[in-house]
Amino acid sequence: MPCAERVWWVSGEKEPVRYEFEDYSLDPARLELRRGGERLHVEPQVFQVLLHLVRHRDRVVPRTELLDSVWGDRFVSDSALASRVKAARRAVGDNGTSQRVIRTMFGRGYQLVAPVREVRDAVSVPQSEPVMWPQQGIRFCTSRDGVRLAHALTGSGPVLVQAARGMTSLDEGAPGHWLPRLSERHTLVRYDARGCGLSDREVGRFSLDDWVDDLLAVVDALGLERFPLLGVSEGAAVAVAFAGRHPERVGGLVLHGAFARGRMARATTQREKELAAFDLDLARMGWEHDEPGLRQVFTARMLPRASREEWERFDEARRLAVEPETAVHIVNLFAHVDIRAEAAAVRCPVLVVHARDDRAVPLAAGLELANLLRGSTFVAMPGDSHLLADDDPAWPVFSGELDAFLGVAGRQANFDRGGAVAGSATRSMTSRPLSAQARATGHDSSAARASAVQSMPEPSGR
Repeated sequence: MPCAERVWWVSGEKEPVRYEFEDYSLDPARLELRRGGERLHVEPQVFQVLLHLVRHRDRVVPRTELLDSVWGDRFVSDSALASRVKAARRAVGDNGTSQRVIRTMFGRGYQLVAPVREVRDAVSVPQSEPVMWPQQGIRFCTSRDGVRLAHALTGSGPVLVQAARGMTSLDEGAPGHWLPRLSERHTLVRYDARGCGLSDREVGRFSLDDWVDDLLAVVDALGLERFPLLGVSEGAAVAVAFAGRHPERVGGLVLHGAFARGRMARATTQREKELAAFDLDLARMGWEHDEPGLRQVFTARMLPRASREEWERFDEARRLAVEPETAVHIVNLFAHVDIRAEAAAVRCPVLVVHARDDRAVPLAAGLELANLLRGSTFVAMPGDSHLLADDDPAWPVFSGELDAFLGVAGRQANFDRGGAVAGSATRSMTSRPLSAQARATGHDSSAARASAVQSMPEPSGR
């Protein structure tokens, strides 16, 4: 499959100047945008759009030049650039109607038209450490129906593939400890699902089958024959479906915040159905009418410990990652998803980890999935976060469970750092009742983690 690689990261530039316009200040050295002295949060690519436009404000900047400046190549769609320009306008109190700061020159590009002052500090100010995002090689491959998919590798060590979640983008980093922590011990493979991030966005309607095929295209492009697979939230549904349909490719499954059936699919009572339908309506209105307050209802469920500013940053990252109609489609897709049949076909070792008081996906939904996964280990963690943030006390628990499980599963499945099978034996967790293996944990205990992963005899051939 065709594949083009590039490396992208953000680092601090030692440019001894601030750019000021209206009541905004853009500081390249500190990678900061301020208004009236207050620091504003902007995503790295949005900052880069502003910086490039302000540096070249004396002329119209072509779209292709902005693409090169921000992404380093032209494998990104115009809609991705348009969303960053829209976010840049929003950051400086502008919009596409007034175009007071950033003007669209139709057919030509963009120009920053607000008066700008260059300010040089009279006194040398010690510079903080540059903001360095983990380096990642971003590559592109093609799914079997011609959709271009962006995927990235970070870190070093044994391969760990993460199934895509919806509404994420490789170029916006990862929340909390996920990216740096997982990359410390693994070559982490991530990708943008079709319709999201740097992958093709204008792809029409898609299904879970399409997302499973996309994962297959990525691992095939990288030459990975057998590998452990991580699935978080709706990404867990993709991971389970893939493992059930391609059991020879997956050496172990780690699932966090997972479910076998979406909220609408598992609703049985009239009240449950009405609440599930209300959620869908709320999501649709939040995305179609660009109402952050409505979208943040879901953000608060996923990140209940986060501050309001963190909710806003999370929401903004999701808004930049997808078009509104795609977001609504993804919400509907996973509300109705049902992977019970695929779960019953999984044959590799499985670790299912779930927060006891998860506000987005109840513990019972995770337990239902674990019961369908032959011989899986279920761990109930303390807390109520659906997505673990960097200060969540449950992070060490999850990280320890992950490391212990992959250490044992990796030795048994014999997948090497390249993902290829070193031996012919495929092993599975012991097929005993889940109740004997399900457990709750409130602290990080290496001995307890290690004892949870049982010896893995040959499968019985179910």
